[in-house]
Amino acid sequence: MDRIPFGVSQFDSLIGGGSPPGSVVLLAGDAGAGAREFAYTSATINALGHADTDQFGLHYGSVDPRAALPDEIHYVSFTANASEIYDEVTHTLDETLISPALEAMSFEDLSSEYFQLSPIPHDWYVEKRRTITDLGNSHDRRDVLEALGEYLTENAPGNLVVIDSLTDLCSLPDDQVSWNQMVMLVKGMKKASQAWDGLILIHVAQESLTDRQMGALMNATDGTICFEWERGGNERARTMFVREFRGVLSRIEEENIVRFETETQSDGFDISNVRKIR
Repeated sequence: MDRIPFGVSQFDSLIGGGSPPGSVVLLAGDAGAGAREFAYTSATINALGHADTDQFGLHYGSVDPRAALPDEIHYVSFTANASEIYDEVTHTLDETLISPALEAMSFEDLSSEYFQLSPIPHDWYVEKRRTITDLGNSHDRRDVLEALGEYLTENAPGNLVVIDSLTDLCSLPDDQVSWNQMVMLVKGMKKASQAWDGLILIHVAQESLTDRQMGALMNATDGTICFEWERGGNERARTMFVREFRGVLSRIEEENIVRFETETQSDGFDISNVRKIR
């Protein structure tokens, strides 16, 4: 297997079938510009390839001969459970795609680790009330980075993992998760992913970072795909461009494409087949 599909059909076809295995890719974008929609589409379409091959063929097409679907699809959130993510995704994608895809996706909700040191009431972020046993085990707390690392070690090899979103970690106090700890985790993720041979997509809201922080994350990952709003005349267009990406950027440069105009429809995110911004 030379590639793992992103699940965005026209983009995959342009870059030889998808991402090189063993990649950690940053999806960085302005609010509403398409980064999260890209992540939703990637998880949903790849899961659909396992759950409903007819629907997959209709909405994605054929997988490139050089590529293969990931074995499993995992969606990690620091603040939302599976039902909350499902509700959010249905605002973007057609429910007829999401319902079968959901059966082939695994969700990991790290809310307990994320909120455990905050003043937020426990009942706000867990689905059942604490028992006496829970209180007795409260000294065995994992911090959120440890919990994420353990989950990736167990579930990232050969699979697609979407992490939504690094922005949540940026908002934690430094005594819980410092910026340096977060960058080190991503660097470690990049090193480990070379042996895992899967694909990890990390979403982050670009406006939450300084230029220096953005540069540090770009250096810590294998690739960065940016999503921005661009104004032309009286209209705003959503655009996508690849900042850095080993094994991918060179293919795009051969096509002399600087930016793609993008669109999100009921069957997911895609680069426009109408106009390519040069």
